[in-house]
Amino acid sequence: MNNQALIALLSDARLRYLMAGGFNTLFAYALNLGMYAWLHERLPLVVITGGCAVLSISVAFLVYKLFVFATRGNWLREYVRCYLVYGGGAVVSIALLSVMVDGWGMSFWLAQAITTVGIVLLSFVMHRRFTFRSH
Repeated sequence: MNNQALIALLSDARLRYLMAGGFNTLFAYALNLGMYAWLHERLPLVVITGGCAVLSISVAFLVYKLFVFATRGNWLREYVRCYLVYGGGAVVSIALLSVMVDGWGMSFWLAQAITTVGIVLLSFVMHRRFTFRSH
């Protein structure tokens, strides 16, 4: 692949979003594992995961703002909107998991995979149209 083809490939926001999402997912997972291993005897799980969520969403915001959507200014507004998108995604994911696992008897791992794909697609659209929309 030549440089022009690579540049053209990386100019696609969907591909950059998938790359950033992969990084953000790995970062959040590793952070949660590390913080849990370090703090689980001193802090409740909800405090550990809540703190990790704040840090993970903040890192995701920076990656999306700078690498994926490359917007200028509007830092605070976009940061708050990023939290709204991920908070909304979490509520939708929890509701869907409940229906699929408890209501339909689907395995947790399959339901989690389905909701993750759905939330990734939904959050891309919401970030592009709401969090980092150009005016």
